[in-house]
Amino acid sequence: MDKSKRPFLKSKRSFRRHLPPIQSGDRIDYRNMSLISRFISEQGKILSRRVNRLTLKQQRLITIAIKQARILSSLPFLLLLEMAITEFISNSMDEDIKVYF
Repeated sequence: MDKSKRPFLKSKRSFRRHLPPIQSGDRIDYRNMSLISRFISEQGKILSRRVNRLTLKQQRLITIAIKQARILSSLPFLLLLEMAITEFISNSMDEDIKVYF
């Protein structure tokens, strides 16, 4: 049978609806750090709409809120850099303590 003449077969997988990550009562704002932190990767990057399962309007608002939080220094630009600095400081503090004791 030719490919163009095959009957269209519908897939047997059931469609499972995912719950939206942002509830109707959640306010998208740069001060809402618990909400914003869910949409940032471990490296500090803003996750895509497909990964977040957001609407276009919600993704735009989340992006604006994250950028505002970064500018106001309530959210770091690079999470890995912040973790490396805190690890360096804690290691150097341990060495200083060992020198004195």
